[in-house]
Amino acid sequence: MMDVNSTAGSFSSLQQFSVADLIVIVAYFSLNIAVGIWSSCRVNRNTVSGYFLAGRDMAWWPIGASLFASSEGSGLFIGLAGTGAAGGIAVAGFEWNATYVLLALAWVFIPVYISSGIVTMPEYLQKRFGGERIQMYLSGLSLLLSIFTKISTDLYSGALFVQVCLGWDLYLSTVLMLAVTALYTIAGGLAAVIYTDTLQTLIMVIGAIALAIKAFDEIGGYPNLEEAYLKAVPAKIVPNTTCHLPRADAMHLFRDPVSGDLPWTGMTFGLSVMATWYWCTDQVIVQRSLSAKSLNHAKAGSILASYLKMLPLFIIIMPGMISRILYPGLRGLMIAVMMAALMSSLTSIFNSSSTLFTMDIWRRLRPGAGERELLLVGRAVTVALVALSVVWIPILQSSGGGQLYVYIQAVTSCLAPPVTAVFVLAVFWPRANEQGAFWGLMAGLALGLARMGLELAHPAPHCGDPDRRPWPLARLHYLHFALLLCAATGAVAAGGSLLSAPPPRTRLRNLTWWTLSPEPPRRDAAESPFWARVCCANALALLAVNVFCCAYFA
Repeated sequence: MMDVNSTAGSFSSLQQFSVADLIVIVAYFSLNIAVGIWSSCRVNRNTVSGYFLAGRDMAWWPIGASLFASSEGSGLFIGLAGTGAAGGIAVAGFEWNATYVLLALAWVFIPVYISSGIVTMPEYLQKRFGGERIQMYLSGLSLLLSIFTKISTDLYSGALFVQVCLGWDLYLSTVLMLAVTALYTIAGGLAAVIYTDTLQTLIMVIGAIALAIKAFDEIGGYPNLEEAYLKAVPAKIVPNTTCHLPRADAMHLFRDPVSGDLPWTGMTFGLSVMATWYWCTDQVIVQRSLSAKSLNHAKAGSILASYLKMLPLFIIIMPGMISRILYPGLRGLMIAVMMAALMSSLTSIFNSSSTLFTMDIWRRLRPGAGERELLLVGRAVTVALVALSVVWIPILQSSGGGQLYVYIQAVTSCLAPPVTAVFVLAVFWPRANEQGAFWGLMAGLALGLARMGLELAHPAPHCGDPDRRPWPLARLHYLHFALLLCAATGAVAAGGSLLSAPPPRTRLRNLTWWTLSPEPPRRDAAESPFWARVCCANALALLAVNVFCCAYFA
């Protein structure tokens, strides 16, 4: 692994790795395979519930670790460290905002999802509203977002770092990682993914803490960070809003709502819309909580993941800022944990995408398909996604890493908010119906695509050039746009629902927050009163920690 002091060496020297490095890589892959095989044998993989939901028997600690690992892909590792180097600590808001929506997932959304007996998120909307067009639309949208955004960024950033560190060909390094991830994902299903994610979380956290300690030691500790950062002018261009110079508000979490690069209003409200989509409605995340053996375990898993999400400011973002001080070319400090981040996110995406296709699309095409056929299709879809990922490599090579990251943010802010609006209405407003929800989604899609079209037609100006883009781009931050798009979608959905017949009351049972049955749908999912109180106490402690940190760094 690369030492953080190796600043003078060229890329060729980085590519010379020792026998010890090779042993570490082989041991890492071997441990992954061993954990994957062991976890595959723990559940019955020959049933739909066993393969796609780990038998609904997962404990809180692997769920929490998997929630964290699934969200911390290699693209996010690079994005957090790079954005920290370019603009300071404000990007930590993306991580800390997760606390509130993770608690909402466990205390509000998961009880409804478990009571409804669903496997996928589109399936919930189909049960809630009836019809098939909303389910098919959301399934298709989720698959496209997974393939063309999540897989893209993680493959590009992870494989590129492996290539730089080890000198391997980009194809070789990517195919090797894809082969290992596919092996246990196809064989073991969600159980193998969750347990290997737990291993990846351990590797990521320990490795990142070790690198952070080394980085802070190089600059003489945390008290020297702000002064040294503000004096660091990079030898290479660092794209930010201050023409590559350090931002004066680099150490502030909350920034000006008009001139700030990450305005506090957008980070508080607009980001909450996008975070609710990701943590409470996205198949990759919710599938882990659905696998919990009880609501107590789902809640405890969310609390553990939230505590882990408090760490990136100190072990990823601030070391990224230090990299600007020590290494103005922005060579990443996170190489030691990049492989773990890549593999954990890829396995999660492969498993959730195969679940979406099998349960929402294939079952619609073949209503009489048995469990054996569904399991076979699920594994075949994973193989197809791996093959598509390999074909996708040349396109990733031709794209710029920074531009790719910006592109992902733009796509998410344009396509995710309508989904958030419809799910919130579905869970909290029994009067919402299929007509209103569908046309709300279509109106939101039209507005989102219009914004995307403007961004493609009018790219951001170079540093120092006047911004002559249309007003919606030049003056409306993408986080503010996400909030407005969610509100517009909700308004159309509410209006359409009120103008059409309400859904039958009998069909709402166990499908909204207000129509939950007092008895749990599965006896084994019932909460223990004692552990329910323990979870609530821990949730309050977590909120106190989060509020204190936000106030301290505001």
